[in-house]
Amino acid sequence: MLGPRALQTGAAPQHRSGGSGGGAGGAARHGWSDTVRRARVPTSSCSCSGGNEGPAQRATAVSPAQLRQAVRRQPGHHQQESQLVAPAGMHPSTNAGGRSVIESVTSKAVAAAAAMLLAVSPMASLAPPAAAKSVMTPDERLAINIYKGSTPSVVNISNLATRPDRFTMNMNEFPQGAGSGFVYDKQGHIVTNFHVVADAIDLRVTLSDGNDYKVTVVGVDPDKDVAVLQLLPEVVEAQKSLLQPMTLCRSDVADMPQVGQKVFAIGNPFGFDHTLTVGIVSGTGREIQGFSGRPIQDAIQTDAAINPGNSGGPLLDTSGCMIGINTAIYSPSGANTGVGFAIPSHIVNASVEQIVAYGKVVRPALGIAFAPDQSSEQLGVQGILVLNAREGGPAYKAGIHGTSRDEYGRLVLGDIITGINGKTIRTASDLYRVLDRAKIGDKIDMEVLRATSSEHVEVVLEPAGA
Repeated sequence: MLGPRALQTGAAPQHRSGGSGGGAGGAARHGWSDTVRRARVPTSSCSCSGGNEGPAQRATAVSPAQLRQAVRRQPGHHQQESQLVAPAGMHPSTNAGGRSVIESVTSKAVAAAAAMLLAVSPMASLAPPAAAKSVMTPDERLAINIYKGSTPSVVNISNLATRPDRFTMNMNEFPQGAGSGFVYDKQGHIVTNFHVVADAIDLRVTLSDGNDYKVTVVGVDPDKDVAVLQLLPEVVEAQKSLLQPMTLCRSDVADMPQVGQKVFAIGNPFGFDHTLTVGIVSGTGREIQGFSGRPIQDAIQTDAAINPGNSGGPLLDTSGCMIGINTAIYSPSGANTGVGFAIPSHIVNASVEQIVAYGKVVRPALGIAFAPDQSSEQLGVQGILVLNAREGGPAYKAGIHGTSRDEYGRLVLGDIITGINGKTIRTASDLYRVLDRAKIGDKIDMEVLRATSSEHVEVVLEPAGA
């Protein structure tokens, strides 16, 4: 409660005209100072809009009119006003006891105002407000639903290798690496990255029940960094309820994700299982180096955090559909720097279908060996310089010439491929891009620069290694 001493200013009463409800000279008659007029005390309600103050924190201003009304409602109010008239011979600012009349009236007025305000501000209003219930945004609910719906299909993969004990020479197993993967079908096929399982002696996957199960390698595709694993038949039979296949977006190049599209990455970074990170598609049509050295086309770039252990895990869109496999991080230190890459689902699916059906991936090939791009640039060649056309291969049958030396040891450049089916070929990436979209048995129109003339040659593509 505010006492009289806290509201005194020690200054003479100020006479002002006007004021709300007091009329001219109202404040001067009762001797209220500016400090009393501006006094603020707690109240249980506030008509102001906005703000987050609780009942115990809100305050309201006490006007002179309110103080006068409070004083009038007190017993002896008229007697207090009569004390304002000083007896004869006495200074008008003091009473018979020598006490300041203004101080006396101010003290009683403040006490009356405090009593009135306490009556409308019960102690219950000082109780703390009830705890607010957490409200999730639509984006948060979406992320939670995707996580709950997708994690049963995501597995943790442990890569075990063996090495001899230096003292006993016994062969011991030790973890060589770890990664992520996903359930491809009800037959127990697990898909992951090739580099996750490379050089592994023993592979185990952790399903959604938290148990580890042994798996075997069905086949791999180093060119696209894809591998397919298989659970043992008895495990597939006993754990059918745990095998929930991931939904793949069966898109193609014409239906790639859009830059700015929201994505979700699920994996097991640093051994922490089922970790969700959120980001956007930062770029499309990227090219990254495959494990075999062959470039992977149309990679998806994302700023969703991808760390060691995320490799092989799915990258999902807002419908929970897998648009790619997390595969690489562009980082000098190996930790996430905001630039991660995923292999598009249509490339993954094309490799997986062949591996499941034939145990390997068979791609169309020209049957040639060609010079690296740097060597061609040094020679001033714009195109693919053919070093050798394998005998019996597609290019050899079509009459493509390789590089050789004449009888004096001078280098004789072979054919230079400058175009295929009307598309300009300048680098190895251009050549691989065309071959990745072709099929075995396709006939292609190859434009080559031979000596000083340009020629067109028809080549029938055959399986690689045939």
